[in-house]
Amino acid sequence: MTKDPRKIDQLKIALSGAKPPIWRRLLIVDTVPLPVFHAVLQIVMGWEDSHLHQFVAGGNYYGTPDPDDPFSETLNESRYKLSQLLKKEKDSLIYEYDFGDSWEHKVTLEKILPFDPEAVLPRCIKGKGACPPEDVGGIWGYYGFLEALRDPQHPEHEDYKDWIGGDFDPDAFDLDEINAPLLEYFR
Repeated sequence: MTKDPRKIDQLKIALSGAKPPIWRRLLIVDTVPLPVFHAVLQIVMGWEDSHLHQFVAGGNYYGTPDPDDPFSETLNESRYKLSQLLKKEKDSLIYEYDFGDSWEHKVTLEKILPFDPEAVLPRCIKGKGACPPEDVGGIWGYYGFLEALRDPQHPEHEDYKDWIGGDFDPDAFDLDEINAPLLEYFR
């Protein structure tokens, strides 16, 4: 019997600049193609996949090259797997989502585990903090948003409450709310 060459990566995804920290711990097969990894990151972080993204590792940019820019240095992400960017424990990459708001995530390979064909993957196993709302203006806009929500006298308080649809709990984190769509996506 041939040993399965795949491995399970335990990753920590941390939203750069977030204080208190916003992060997720994820188990995923190391051979996942980067476009699928992007979809997984969207689900575990709570984004809506409404904007462009890229991966940055080893001085290279991976994403969707602009067909109208022959000088683009972006490598086509569909030709790469996660294992080609994260090879050993403690390796990391940057995942940037929404070039306007510039949400940067540091993705760190914490552990390399043996492949288990019975494992339900990908799966979020831990995390902290709610994902900021889309289009809030990056990390600094998010802090302004939270400040306005905490202060009923703030001039933007009511507008933000209407925009977000009521209350927003920045500490909210629910594994089931993350893993249910992951399971659905990979059915």
